[in-house]
Amino acid sequence: MSLPEPVRRRLSNFSRTVFTDNNRTGPESRSDNIPDNELVSNLPLQMSLYFNLYFFPFWWVSSVVMLQLKYPVLPDYYKFILVTITILTSLIEAIRLYLGYMGNLQEKVPELAGFWLLSLFLQLPLILFLLFNEGLKIQPLERAVHIIFVAFLIFQVVIAFLTLKKMVNQLATRFRLHEFDQLDNPLPSNNQGGQKTKVETPRVVGSPMEGIHSTSIGWGSAVRA
Repeated sequence: MSLPEPVRRRLSNFSRTVFTDNNRTGPESRSDNIPDNELVSNLPLQMSLYFNLYFFPFWWVSSVVMLQLKYPVLPDYYKFILVTITILTSLIEAIRLYLGYMGNLQEKVPELAGFWLLSLFLQLPLILFLLFNEGLKIQPLERAVHIIFVAFLIFQVVIAFLTLKKMVNQLATRFRLHEFDQLDNPLPSNNQGGQKTKVETPRVVGSPMEGIHSTSIGWGSAVRA
């Protein structure tokens, strides 16, 4: 299962715009000295995703139990808000963890960029709303699990940003090296003689009038037939 192609293109363009180091003018100007064949998957990010995967069911059970206990005393609009946020957070977290695993382990820039965007612009604001809105009658257990969740999200946003920057710059370096290789070897070489092959254009024998005359004869015979 992978992202739809239009979504992948948009995320790839976004990653090139945001995470590419514009000061890099060629493969020789590598400030981070990343070998082209080095794995750029981030171990701390993968560890946080692993622990986040086991922590989320505990967070979900705690939130649902606390919601059920305080549901009768909440205003109607807060009841609707809490139920909606709980459902949205569950769906976003499933997609977010999947994209994080795919993007980091397989070094896929669009998936990791989607993970970063979901973490920063959707999941983190929702959890901060649950943590700091006192109108929700926050219980001690809720506050504790929300703080842990926020700590996971902040850490993952920072580490994913650094990983994306490193990953995009390495891909840009590989692309530039490939372009330089093509410039060094513009023509394919012949395996037997070791000489470069040339593409010769066929020469037309005869005058243009002879071609026109023969064409007209062919059309005339076809009409008579």
